[in-house]
Amino acid sequence: MGVSGRLCCYHPKIMISDDGSLITLRDFVRWGASRLNEAEVFFGHGTDNALDEALALVLHAVHLDHELPPAYLDSRLIASEREAVREIFLRRIEDRIPAPYLTREVRFADLNFFVDERVLIPRSPMAELIKGRFVPWVGGQRVSRILDLCTGSGCIAIACAYFIPEASVDALDISAPALEVAQINVTRHGLEGQVRLIESDLFDVLGEDDIYDVIVSNPPYVGAQEMAALPEEYLHEPALGLASGEEGLDAVSRILRDASGHLTGDGIILVEVGYGAELLAARFPEVPFLWLDLERGGEGVFLLTAEQLERYQGVFDSSSAE
Repeated sequence: MGVSGRLCCYHPKIMISDDGSLITLRDFVRWGASRLNEAEVFFGHGTDNALDEALALVLHAVHLDHELPPAYLDSRLIASEREAVREIFLRRIEDRIPAPYLTREVRFADLNFFVDERVLIPRSPMAELIKGRFVPWVGGQRVSRILDLCTGSGCIAIACAYFIPEASVDALDISAPALEVAQINVTRHGLEGQVRLIESDLFDVLGEDDIYDVIVSNPPYVGAQEMAALPEEYLHEPALGLASGEEGLDAVSRILRDASGHLTGDGIILVEVGYGAELLAARFPEVPFLWLDLERGGEGVFLLTAEQLERYQGVFDSSSAE
């Protein structure tokens, strides 16, 4: 899911006008970055700075992509394009709408995905693990079945199918609207025969024969106190994909309780819990979570083997019963 803490704060209306002194794409990117900084918007949905976000918004407004040769940044904008740029920055600043909801586009694991307000904006650090085909954690074994819990936009499931083409992928989500978005992305990437979308509250609809080599999940993990303090941008995202009980551990506790029955004997499970890592380790102090050190940043992703899940099944059962 991925959330950084920053309290919401009052922000004044930002006047966005065009007096004719802005001419080129480069001018508008610089100007837009200044306006974003002036308005103190929150960056955390695909970019982490004003210049990158301004570039994404300007290029979208004039129907260009990031493959644009740098020389074209000196191209002049016509009046209607200047108005489109002004309007997209106005919505980003005054309404605090995250940039990917304005562009309807986000990249994950070097792939493009459609997103809208029915799903969380993809930002999981698991992309690095998927692109590496979960090596060395699955060793040299063949991965034939993968389960993605809380799939949302389908980005994790689709990336798994793309980088591990020999595997079939089941993608589960409790939200029917989210699965509509996931279907758009499955179709976009031509993976209808490899990725199966299923409406389910975690493992609920799976049967005893649904066994996987890898289970991966980016579930809700925001606690009640953190939900109340999220930046305004996060309020545009579905709360169902963020909130998970008082401490933010409700979903992951259920996953740990039920996952063992759906893993092969040498299978693995990887789950992102973000800043909830410390709380999770404190709830299950005897469990040897392997917290993965990711080269491209990100934190709070743990790995457990099927053998470890089975060994500590009693601990997970007891926690869920409390």
